[in-house]
Parts: sequence; C-alpha cells; structure tokens
Amino acid sequence: MSEKKTVTVKLVRSVIGTREDHRATVRGLGLRRLNSTSVLEDTPSVRGLINKVRYLVVVL
Repeated sequence: MSEKKTVTVKLVRSVIGTREDHRATVRGLGLRRLNSTSVLEDTPSVRGLINKVRYLVVVL
C-alpha cells in the first residue's frame, strides 16, 4: 500500500498587519498562533496556499 505524502508547515511570522486574505489562508492551513505546526496532505492546492503565504511560514 502506498502512503500519502505529507508536508509539515510551521508559522514563523505573525499575521498582525498582513492582508485579510493571507490571514484566512494561514487559518486554512490549520495554523493558529506563532510557532504552531500543521501536518497536511501534499496536494497542489495545499502547495498553492503555502506559496501564497511563503513569507509567514516555513516547510519542515
């Protein structure tokens, strides 16, 4: 059986002062506060969300 690929994302910069749609994107990634991490399925849509807020997050 094949395992699904995952990607771990960590919020490393504050969302204070960012655009409202970028804040919504961070919430959509499952990140709540600074240094929180989220393990997500590696899909093109998730990659697009990460790319949109790449200045706020880091991929582990």
